[in-house]
Amino acid sequence: MPVETDLVLIGGGHSHAIAIKDFAMNPMSGVRLTLITDVYHTPYSGMLPGYVAGLYTFDQCHIDLRPLAKFAGARIFVDRAIGLDLERNQVICANRPPVAFDVLSIDIGSTPASLTVPGAREYTIPVKPISKFLTYWHEITTTVAQSPEQKICIGIVGGGVGGVELAFAVQSHLHQIYQDARQPTNNLELHLFHRTTRLLPGRHRWVGKQVEKILKSRGVVLHLEENVTGVKSKDRQDIDFASDAPMNERKIPDFAPKIIECNSGLQIECDILFWVTQASAAPWLQTAGLATDASGFILVNDKLQSISHPQVFAAGDVATMVNHSRPKAGVFAVRQGKPLLENLQRALQKKPLKSFIPQKKFLILIGTGDQRAIASRGKMGFGPESLLWRWKDRIDRKFMDKFTNLKMEGRSYPSSGKGKSRKRKDSQIMHCAGCGAKVGSKVLEKVLHHIQQQTHRDDILIGINTFDDAAVVRVPEDKVMVQTIDYFPALVDDPYLLGKIATNHCLSDLFAMGATPQSALAIATIPYASSTQQEDDLYQLLLGATEILNQAGAVLMGGHTTEGAELAFGLTCNGLAFSEKLLYNSGMQSGDVLILTKPLGTGVLFAADMRLRAKGRWIESAIKSMLVSNQNAAKLLLEYGATACTDVTGFGLVGHLLEMVKASQVAVELEMEAISVLPGVVEILQQGIFSSLYPENLRMSASIQNSEQVSTHVLYPLLFDPQTSGGLLATVPAESASACLQALQQEYSESRIIGRVLTKSEVSRGEWHSPYEVIFVRGT
Repeated sequence: MPVETDLVLIGGGHSHAIAIKDFAMNPMSGVRLTLITDVYHTPYSGMLPGYVAGLYTFDQCHIDLRPLAKFAGARIFVDRAIGLDLERNQVICANRPPVAFDVLSIDIGSTPASLTVPGAREYTIPVKPISKFLTYWHEITTTVAQSPEQKICIGIVGGGVGGVELAFAVQSHLHQIYQDARQPTNNLELHLFHRTTRLLPGRHRWVGKQVEKILKSRGVVLHLEENVTGVKSKDRQDIDFASDAPMNERKIPDFAPKIIECNSGLQIECDILFWVTQASAAPWLQTAGLATDASGFILVNDKLQSISHPQVFAAGDVATMVNHSRPKAGVFAVRQGKPLLENLQRALQKKPLKSFIPQKKFLILIGTGDQRAIASRGKMGFGPESLLWRWKDRIDRKFMDKFTNLKMEGRSYPSSGKGKSRKRKDSQIMHCAGCGAKVGSKVLEKVLHHIQQQTHRDDILIGINTFDDAAVVRVPEDKVMVQTIDYFPALVDDPYLLGKIATNHCLSDLFAMGATPQSALAIATIPYASSTQQEDDLYQLLLGATEILNQAGAVLMGGHTTEGAELAFGLTCNGLAFSEKLLYNSGMQSGDVLILTKPLGTGVLFAADMRLRAKGRWIESAIKSMLVSNQNAAKLLLEYGATACTDVTGFGLVGHLLEMVKASQVAVELEMEAISVLPGVVEILQQGIFSSLYPENLRMSASIQNSEQVSTHVLYPLLFDPQTSGGLLATVPAESASACLQALQQEYSESRIIGRVLTKSEVSRGEWHSPYEVIFVRGT
């Protein structure tokens, strides 16, 4: 069915994860579901203390949102929401165009409260957002494991459930590292600061006393009735753990000594300080105009609907129910998932919403880091006991099982009936072919009006700004025109991202030949939808494309659009070059060294992604690689005297290398172990998952002389894996290879020397009794 309305979810919290899973089981006709999240893997709070304690793996305690979204037929946009335009019903994102919605739901958890304590922002590690905290924790455990003989002092500010469980988990994990390294556990000194007279003030007194007793017995130093008033660096180094800078720009904990100052005059020196005090909501929620409480959390009614904006819903920690105030706890977020989705669907159908009343009493199970737990509900308390931990572990694993081993087989599709599903029928709607399949002129006119190109060229005589039937370009007398075309269905859900990836892919043919991009014509297939949705999709697609074109110094001159079942995009790209400086695939010389500028594996990764077998972080790495332009790599290869070049795309490494080998009439030796591979590829190959083009590409194995000997290598199938926006494959003279590789790796860190062109004597003697135009593969 054509898309008519947009349901957008911000955040992959517990409530939204459940809602997405249930949406897959009960899809709605004409409704497009989009998830905006800044992380692919959302942590499950119930298992996080166990993860910190080293009792769970990363995958066991994280919900992988990418296969979950794909299972539900939802788009996933990986970006950070930073605002709302509630008049236009748009989500403002940090790094992509606004996302339009008809109904919006927010489940982004909480953020560190405004750290008014002097030095807290600069010198502490906040526990929320959890995903960022876990990055720091990994660095800490790695550092301790590398130097277990060194003493370390860690402080934790906050004696609620979060602070107490963190203290148990931190101590348990680090003690295990010391024991494995045969070092004394007293190398760790652990302090817990809390402003009131007892721990866990929100729970029964017995529980707090029991926790206090256990912590003291394990050597944790408790500082009760101590209000932290300041944190300062002992050696005045500039550290910033809590800033809003991107993760890759932040400094990791370096164990620089810090002084914790309390209102009593107490001063404690610590190397690492965790901040686990009460959190608040992201400030942009209030700035957007939503009604919020004093801490910035969204005020919602019994239907989980904003009391100020009925098109907005919220759940989890980010929401405060005005009639049923409850603690910020994961148990409430989990139970809000089903009623949230039901009301979102009712809102889309213009039906009356249903009320949800959360329970007043709830059970918490506090892990003590040693596979035991304490139970607390109301005035009742029990533990610590291993039986309680096993109970908690069973509950948590059962919850996580809902989001693993998802399968696309047997999926149903929405019918025109509301909320019901049936198998798809091709005859459901008749769409026109031929020119009747074009996207409407008004849609196209609006999109082109909004596309602002930063690059203007005098050699584009007629382009996108006119209504002529064709574009007109001028080719300088001393140059030649280099043309290429590519077009393929969407690998990713985000049209903006697809525009960038596809444009990089299309331009690579020009870079591989040493040409400079000049202009491009686009061809786009836009999914059936209302004119508003089609306009938005086309705008984001072309915006992504023009941003990459502008970076390359080229302009979009025009193109063609059609409607179709799935999003697809491609470009005809024009480049200019001096004919005598063109790079060909036929210039390989004996003794040259073979360089590949990007890792392999996009084909198998997205084949696994279609089967819901690829982890989100693997796809994230693949997308990151595909977004890297080959333009600077081509410049460096030319600078270091490249003799031949091509880009690795649909025919795979061997297919494109074979084209070079045959054109140059040489033989090549490949080093299997030298080839860089994207994360997750080995795991997928071991499952026997390959791209649909793999069998056809595999036919080229006949040109590998020793294929029988190397075909058992785990990476052998990767030689035939089709790549999207892959790297450049080039030969350079042996004398300049090392310097060329060093220069490439400044920007293309996965660049590798993967082989060499054999000389005549090497081909004819010893083990190589073979003619030219063959490939030898070395690999253990």
